[in-house]
This record gives sequence, C-alpha cells and structure tokens, in this order.
Amino acid sequence: MKNYVILTDSCCDLSAEMVAQLELSVLPLSFMMEGKEYFNYPDNRDIAPGDFYSRLRGGALGTTSAINVAVFTEKMTALVEQGNDVLCIAFSSGLSTTYQSACIAAGDVMNARPDSKILVCDSRAASLGQGLLVYLAVQEKRKGRSLEEVRDFVEERKDHIDHWFTVDDLNHLKRGGRVSAAAALLGTMLQMKPVLHVDDEGHLIPVSKVRGRKASIKALLDKMDELVEDHSVVFISHGDCEGDANGLAEMIKARYKVDTLVINYVGPVIGNHSGPGTLALFFQGKHK
Repeated sequence: MKNYVILTDSCCDLSAEMVAQLELSVLPLSFMMEGKEYFNYPDNRDIAPGDFYSRLRGGALGTTSAINVAVFTEKMTALVEQGNDVLCIAFSSGLSTTYQSACIAAGDVMNARPDSKILVCDSRAASLGQGLLVYLAVQEKRKGRSLEEVRDFVEERKDHIDHWFTVDDLNHLKRGGRVSAAAALLGTMLQMKPVLHVDDEGHLIPVSKVRGRKASIKALLDKMDELVEDHSVVFISHGDCEGDANGLAEMIKARYKVDTLVINYVGPVIGNHSGPGTLALFFQGKHK
C-alpha cells in the first residue's frame, strides 16, 4: 500500500508537539494586525498566543486570510514528489474558502501527476473540533487503514464532532456579524454569555444565552451530558483563559472516564473573531 500523508491547516489548533507526534503536515493561515502579516504556525513562531490576546484586549483588530490555491499546490506537489499520496482535512467550508482552494489544488496536481492521489475532506469543523477529527483520522491510519478507508471514516465521523463554546465578550461576535450591536450592548450590561455551536454545515450558530461566566461553562458540560457518544477523547480550546479551561477539564474528568484530554489555545485566525475569554469544548456526540 502506498504511503500517504495527512495534510491539514492551522485552524485545527493542534500544538506543535501534537503535530509532530501525529506526523502531520500543517499549512498556516495568516492574518494582518497593526499593519503586519503574521502566519498562524502551530509553534507560534510569528506571534505568541498571550501577545495576540493582549493586543485584542487593547483594542487591536486583525483581518484573516484563507490559504490560497498556490500554497496548497506547492505543498501537495512536494508531498507527491516525495512518493506520497495525500489526505487533506481542511477548515470548515462554512467559515473559510480554504477547503475550496484545497480542492482546486488537488485537481491541478493530480492532472499534472496522474500517478498521484489526493483526497480532500471538508472537516465542517473549527479549532480543536477540526483537531479532534484529524487526531481520530491519524488513529485510523495507524491501524493500517488505507487512504480511502480513512477518508470514508472522516466523512462519517465529522457529523459526530460536537463543538460547543461560549465567549466572554459579545463585542467580538458583533464585529463579526454574529450578534447585533443592540444585542451585544444589552448582553454586556446584563452579563449575558452566549452558548454557540458549529452546525452540520460547519456554520457558527448561536444557541442560547445564560447569565454569568460560571453558568456558561456549566452549559458546555450540560451539552456534553446531553449529547456525548464517546467520552474517551475530549479536546478543549481557550482564548487565553487557561484557568477556565482547566476547571472545565476537571469537571469532565470527575464525571467521565477520559483517556485523552487535550487543552490548547484558540489560534489567532479564529480567536480574532471570537475574542479573549472564548472557551470551547469538543467531543464525539450522537450528532452535531
């Protein structure tokens, strides 16, 4: 069986250590902030997460960019020239054009090199939801599954990767058009915290509002209680609120037997829209 590489993008929010352990190839998305372009590398070589969130708290705003066709083409060409096939698992098409760029590039590379095979999956996921899907795909690959078998696994499993999250500041969602200015003002005054999720099409959907941070964190755990199908692997990402992430992790471990629990930052491309204080929970559920 020909070797294949799992390629993804930095919106998976996996740490550099996990990227190495999972033997992934990861392309960075980019963003502009205060007149400078930064790339969202897993090792944070361009900007540290703490620095990024400090700038957001200080009022700086970034503009984000998807990965273009040329960048995917260059990376895919390099991988196939090394004798590999490729399984690309891309950031949700409901939130970015990255998936579409990957599809175009894959077609171009296979046309130029007919002996190559590149399969592209729309994760319909974001942050460590995408990371969780990639992690599970690697476990299947390590069982000796073929490229097509792992692709089929990803296509089935992505409908069971639950994303539930809350944010601390509604104004970042207001800037992204997720809530109205009036709702953001009123919600801020009343200390209302939205609970959101990523739906079957990979879009960000507000679900409910609760009053206060503690209630919003408990709402994430309540959603897990309601929907969890497999609690052996749980991922949590956060917008520079590691204490809240650790607190949620302890609540989950007190309730469930978890074999693998991963905590990492929400990267700057997503964090630019969700803001500091974002807390997100990802697990395998009965459905999204």
